[in-house]
Amino acid sequence: MKKLLCMLMAAAACAACAPKEPPVSLIFDTDMAPDYDDVGALAVLHALADSGEARILATVSSNRLETTVPCIDVINTYFGREEIPLGAPKGEAVSQDTWHKGLRWTSELPARFPHRTGSASQAEDAVAVYRRALAGEPDTSVVVVTVGFFTNLRDLLLSGPDSLSELTGRELVERKVKRLVSMAGHFPEGLEFNVMMDAPAAAYVMEHWPSPVILSGFEIGEKIITGRRTAAEGPADSPVAEAYRMSLPQDNPAGRNSWDQSAVLVAVRGPEPGFGLEHGTLTVDPSDSTDRWTPDPSGRHARLTFRQSPEQIAEQIESLMMHRPVCGR
Repeated sequence: MKKLLCMLMAAAACAACAPKEPPVSLIFDTDMAPDYDDVGALAVLHALADSGEARILATVSSNRLETTVPCIDVINTYFGREEIPLGAPKGEAVSQDTWHKGLRWTSELPARFPHRTGSASQAEDAVAVYRRALAGEPDTSVVVVTVGFFTNLRDLLLSGPDSLSELTGRELVERKVKRLVSMAGHFPEGLEFNVMMDAPAAAYVMEHWPSPVILSGFEIGEKIITGRRTAAEGPADSPVAEAYRMSLPQDNPAGRNSWDQSAVLVAVRGPEPGFGLEHGTLTVDPSDSTDRWTPDPSGRHARLTFRQSPEQIAEQIESLMMHRPVCGR
């Protein structure tokens, strides 16, 4: 009865804002620990799912830190989607915690909020989660958004046929994935965290990913500042607001850069009207982790450019970050 009531409430809440297009089927890949914009990004995704714009197929960590999956699970559970499949890398991968020395949201969120999975080690292999999710979807229908390291995507491309699909990883991506949207790259060239933490994986994915790629570069999220209103006015029981309340005083009370939220917003709603696209090719040098952008109208990648002001986009993102679950926890 409670589940039915929640479904009716959700339908009523979204009736006036029902999207004209079917929801975007999406897999979210995050490093969920070094920075807390990942928390904001997953909140944005759940808000878009509640509005009927997105359908979350899976949430996976590219970071082996044990608290990553519990933090993802906390947010999924808060928004009433504890059934979303969770994954983490099982081979060689980066383990990176937050730099905060005071209250560390990476340990506080699992300690304070309900979740089911106790550690990244307890989660399923991220590659298996990807393969199962992709195999079950129609051709050219899935958007992958990665706001962390490229480890899982490289491992997915290199995976072989198994009980989940007779296709290789590359074949599965080529058949099922509509596009990849990634928070990655320092344009026109330089060092960017998500790339440099596993540069060989980033280089491989940029060279071999078979579907279109949209890149939200460092300079995009750097200018979009959010979090102050979420921390000040967000629900008292929200793990999203709590992450910002714990972290902003240690960084900048005026707000935090929205690198990951920008990528999620574009993955679901597309670039317009906030952004334009410049086509080209991003190459990564594994020897020194640098990336370099070469503009080219026929390039296999595209990077975001601003059309609206960062402040306009920040207002949109902040409102989504403050979204309350339709039915509570």
